[in-house]
Amino acid sequence: MIRSRALPLLLAPVLLALSACGPGGPSRADAAQADTVTFAPGWDFPRGSTSPVNAQRGMVVTTDRVASEVGAEILHRGGNAVDAAVATHFALAVVNPEAGNIGGGGFMVVRMADGTTASLDFREAAPMAATADMFLDAAGNVTEKSLIGHLASGVPGSVAGMWEAHRRFGSLPWAELVQPAVSLAEGIMVHERLANSLRSNADKIGRFHATARVFMPNNRVLRVGDRLVQADLAQTFRRIAAEGADGFYRGRTAELVEAEMRRGNGLITRDDMARYRAVWRDPLRFDYRGHEVISMPPPSSGGVTMAEMLNILEGYDLRAMGYLSPEHVHVFAEAARRAYADRNAYLADPDFVPQPTARMMSDAYAAERRATIARDRATPSAQVAPGLGAPPREGTHTTHYSIVDERGNAVAVTTTINSLYGSLVTVEGAGFLLNNEMDDFTAKPGVPNQFGLVQGAANAVAPGKRMLSAMTPTIVLDPSGKVLFVTGTPGGATIITSIAQAISNVVDFRMDVATATSAPRLHHQHLPDTLRYERAGLSPATAARLRAMGHALAQREGFQGDVQSIMVLPNGVQSAVADPRRGGAAVGVGEVRRVVQ
Repeated sequence: MIRSRALPLLLAPVLLALSACGPGGPSRADAAQADTVTFAPGWDFPRGSTSPVNAQRGMVVTTDRVASEVGAEILHRGGNAVDAAVATHFALAVVNPEAGNIGGGGFMVVRMADGTTASLDFREAAPMAATADMFLDAAGNVTEKSLIGHLASGVPGSVAGMWEAHRRFGSLPWAELVQPAVSLAEGIMVHERLANSLRSNADKIGRFHATARVFMPNNRVLRVGDRLVQADLAQTFRRIAAEGADGFYRGRTAELVEAEMRRGNGLITRDDMARYRAVWRDPLRFDYRGHEVISMPPPSSGGVTMAEMLNILEGYDLRAMGYLSPEHVHVFAEAARRAYADRNAYLADPDFVPQPTARMMSDAYAAERRATIARDRATPSAQVAPGLGAPPREGTHTTHYSIVDERGNAVAVTTTINSLYGSLVTVEGAGFLLNNEMDDFTAKPGVPNQFGLVQGAANAVAPGKRMLSAMTPTIVLDPSGKVLFVTGTPGGATIITSIAQAISNVVDFRMDVATATSAPRLHHQHLPDTLRYERAGLSPATAARLRAMGHALAQREGFQGDVQSIMVLPNGVQSAVADPRRGGAAVGVGEVRRVVQ
């Protein structure tokens, strides 16, 4: 267990009779209907193996218990969901260094209790000295420089994003929200998950001196119970607490970033840092079976691609097909295949390339794409071209957290440094890891990136441009317009399919939050032409039928994603679960012990 000396938690549980709701679902009637859903024998997380946490006065769910506790404490002090998001984000940068960050970026979707919705783009940006062919060797082949080392990093956006979110929606003092990260950086006890991560990645961590000095002091991998001290990071957070975004993008921290780039022949300068801005964009909104879905627009590809998938699937009665039946899996894979073909060809930074979002999200276009799906056979990806004509010219390490406060404000944030431990470069003297997000650009059209995504020229590197992302923080409203579901996940290219399934699990199959989160996941991304599924997630009979229909199947050795979701029940109780695939925790304010009458 990570311990902090700073945050006593005052979250007393209370009793609530749940006569009108099941232990984690929309209603008792819906829960009864959801009981017809079964998982394949041998699946690691059978129904009932994961229980939700229920609370009355706010909920935070993240991949790390301490980060969740930090956010819940801010809610307890009277802060709103955005205040809690800021504190949680910075806490994750300390306790979850493989993915939590101030050296990366991400996206935030906000739905305030008064109906205000907003989406914030704090994605990293290419340095102004970046060029389209910077990751090619003399023979025109892609090198590993987009993945490892100083050239791999874009200008970080996380601090600007949190600062801008707080400026618009925050209520508590900024410094109060940063202080927990300062205290945690001064020293935490290493828990099992962090120890396993450090041990598994020791060879990579050891490649750069400043990174090894923090996470492998005296050339020794930290073990459970050891103390991890990040003194330079604590000092960086003190500057952020005192000076806001300027404490990161100007002054001493920016000087340290520039010096690190010079040491490693990187590109980011103090001018790049000072130029960076987080950008408010119009959130994407679309209807799925009477539920309004609110998600991110480009440069996140998540909302658009998910909208196209779900709009195609809305033409089928998935519940009548049966959950993860051959028919259900088949149409899901075919919808994903077509949506990813469009994603990979067209989507990019909207400030550089015109985006066909309205057309991709339209019901008419979904009907066109659906009409090309045969019900009894797979369509080879080689025969599925992007559907809107010629394209325009010009993770996996990510983490997600969801928050709902007692007023009904909701926040979904997905943030990343891309690969585990990003570029592996720690800024000497500043103590934070830098991202390797430059790999999310198209280094060379037709050549896959680390996630196997084959992308087009629209996503080519350009100075100041933001690389395409799959991050999909999402809020779903029920038919009456109230917040129902707040969700998101890491997972690189699989993020979009994981969140599409989570939404379908809730809307189509009426699953409670625990069942929707623990259910098996599928993925298809057009190329490679493979339908992937989690180990034992499909029955042998279903897999055999899908192969007979022409699908190339591959069973994952591990799991897909780390979904963190909150469901708001009809009586206003927040019900949440951290994905059992990775651990984490949901922490509520005024937690409810269920008494079913």
